[in-house]
This record gives sequence, C-alpha cells and structure tokens, in this order.
Amino acid sequence: MATENLEKEMNRGFLQLVILIVLETPMYGYMMMKNMQEKGAVIEESTLYPLMRRLESQGLLTSRWDTSENKARKYYQITEEGKVVRDKLADIVRKQFMLVEKLKGGDIK
Repeated sequence: MATENLEKEMNRGFLQLVILIVLETPMYGYMMMKNMQEKGAVIEESTLYPLMRRLESQGLLTSRWDTSENKARKYYQITEEGKVVRDKLADIVRKQFMLVEKLKGGDIK
C-alpha cells in the first residue's frame, strides 16, 4: 500500500525528535528501543544506531562507554544544542498538526 512508504518518509524526521526526547535520560541502544516500544514507538536497530551516530556527529547527542558491568554499554544523552533543536522540532510538529487540523476543518487555534 502507498501509505506504508509515505509513513516511512514521515517517520524519518519524526524519529529524530523522538530520540532527542527519549535521551533526556542517558540510555544505551537496547534500553532505548525497549523504552520506546513500551510507549508505542517501534524502531529497528538498523535505523536506531545509524541515526544516533548521525545525531552525535551533529553535536545533538553525546555518548560514553560504561564498563562497570560484565558487558560494556554505550550510553547516549542529549546535549544542550540537542535540547534547542528538540524544542524547535517539537514546535514544528505542533504547527504542522494544527495546520492539518485547520485544513480538515477542525477547531484548533
């Protein structure tokens, strides 16, 4: 169905925002996937890790290795710049939602 491809396209930018929201608290990848899944946002490993590396290269996330347990884990967290970008993206999503509702004839102001 055509909507499946459209949904994937729409999710690309949206997932960036979701990750920036979720990483207010430091988490490693698997923990993030489980946290997001519990809230209804399913993301594949093959999408998550490259996206986190890209956000980190843009200065929106930082990472650190934790080797205190048997298995080393790379924890990610949002940066101050990431918080600014997150807030701007969230504002864009709100405006887009309001525009869609207005165009549909809704009463959102």
